[in-house]
Amino acid sequence: MKSKINISLLTLSFLLGGIIAFGQSTAPQSAPQDVSGTYEGTVKAPNMPEGKLSIELKNEGGKITGKATHGDKTIPITDAKFENGTLTLNFGTDHSFVGKFDGDKLVGEAVNGTNKMPIELKKVTVSSPVAKETTPAADPVDLNGQWDAVADANGQPFPFLLTLKIEGENVTGSSSSQLGEATIKSGSWKNGKLALQMEGQNGVISVSATVIEGKLSGEYDYAGQLQGRWVAVKKN
Repeated sequence: MKSKINISLLTLSFLLGGIIAFGQSTAPQSAPQDVSGTYEGTVKAPNMPEGKLSIELKNEGGKITGKATHGDKTIPITDAKFENGTLTLNFGTDHSFVGKFDGDKLVGEAVNGTNKMPIELKKVTVSSPVAKETTPAADPVDLNGQWDAVADANGQPFPFLLTLKIEGENVTGSSSSQLGEATIKSGSWKNGKLALQMEGQNGVISVSATVIEGKLSGEYDYAGQLQGRWVAVKKN
């Protein structure tokens, strides 16, 4: 059990400056499923013909938002959560959906007032600011300065401030939060790809990113043991 808790501490050492006591869980958590995307299918409401249903989900720093479209009506999601493999979406006070993922399918039940309807939707697109992208931004981007960043660690958002200084292809700077600061030991900005390395207490933390729609979006890896995704927006 002690080794499991130590692994969680190592994951967050980069996000919060390298010296954090994290988590109260008694068992390691699996990496969160990326729920972002568009799911489409058909639904048969009572006393109504079968119609097309589309649910669009976005996961930004652990917060799920989106909307549902049924026929010519679009309803925004007012509250959402993904816990223990179950997705719960609320649309106001009278409409809700509870379902689970089965591969690329979202299977569950919608509630409309007193009516309940089984629903099966299939994922057709991905729309997430931290989704994997390999194509760098077409326009030149000035990375110099401060970036407001957030990383996904076991399903929880952890904000931090990333300060970058670019000199040719060489990158220096630091990562800081309210609990500490870590200095970039080596970094490069080449062919539209950012790569940073920090020396952690038990191994090297590697960070990579590309620029997508003006945002830094990428992944981090701790000593080949733990991985996660992060996204950052440049401060004005």
